[in-house]
Amino acid sequence: MTTRIAYEADLVPILGSTFQPTGFPDLGAATFTRFEDGQDVPALLVESVQSMANRLEATAWDEPSNQPVSAMNGLPWIRVVRNGTDEFLTSSRLEAHRLASPFVHASTVDGKPVFDLIRERLGLAKDTPLNRSAMAAAVAGLDPFCLIHGVFFAQKEWWGQPKFPRALSSVIEAHHVERADSGGRKSDRVRHQISDDAGGTSEGYGSVPFARTEWTAKLIRASFVLDTELLRSYSLPAPAADLLETVALWEIRSLLSGGLRLRTACDLDLDGDVQARRNSPPLPKLDELTARIAELVPRCSDILGTSEPLTVHWADKGKKK
Repeated sequence: MTTRIAYEADLVPILGSTFQPTGFPDLGAATFTRFEDGQDVPALLVESVQSMANRLEATAWDEPSNQPVSAMNGLPWIRVVRNGTDEFLTSSRLEAHRLASPFVHASTVDGKPVFDLIRERLGLAKDTPLNRSAMAAAVAGLDPFCLIHGVFFAQKEWWGQPKFPRALSSVIEAHHVERADSGGRKSDRVRHQISDDAGGTSEGYGSVPFARTEWTAKLIRASFVLDTELLRSYSLPAPAADLLETVALWEIRSLLSGGLRLRTACDLDLDGDVQARRNSPPLPKLDELTARIAELVPRCSDILGTSEPLTVHWADKGKKK
């Protein structure tokens, strides 16, 4: 029985041969050694697991309208507005901690703290065992994306501090890499010389040379793994489990269908089709997955509830004393 669905997709730069990987403070590019057939291979992390999770989630969000894309109609989510207004601030789909974000749990709905609403929905109480299946159903009724990308209810007043691990993971690596060092010069066409009595480079004046490092690679590959065993472990009704799996596959296909402009100097395109691994079935086309989601959503109404987002009101009450 397949407990993981895995895919790989080879990528190539759209412009030229070089690309700019993700960088980390005090580290720069994340280089490492890969081992292939007993040989050391220089490799590079192009996009991290946590960054890819954000990019996968972003495929299902329509930024201009501040709401999910139409393919996700009927799936619940939490909309956060400024207290006393209808001004959109954020949502459970945009926040790094999703339902556990302070913008969500520090809000109110109909005068009731969302923190308490979540605690009640999940059935969290002192000296009470956690009911994993019931909690998963409650999370799905608030925002099912939390079961795909993970959520940790870390506040101590959420008794038991339940955690739902990420089910869909992805990373982009480059293998057989070489540095491509270059540079440039920021020129100032007005202020030709810096003096002590005038603004200098710290204010943005003057001509400044700079160094730049990009990379080339024999292979750039995106990898995706969906833990279907984890999703099934929640014991949700079959249509709901199928829906979560289909949404996750939709995100993979959507991300690869739209191209990957990760950064200004890292614009990647799909090189060939997506390859299935670990005896996984072929990745369906985007329109097939979209149709499947539309078919499954009405069958999950007992779990998902209303198709309207839950609008909550956030008011910054300052730091706790």
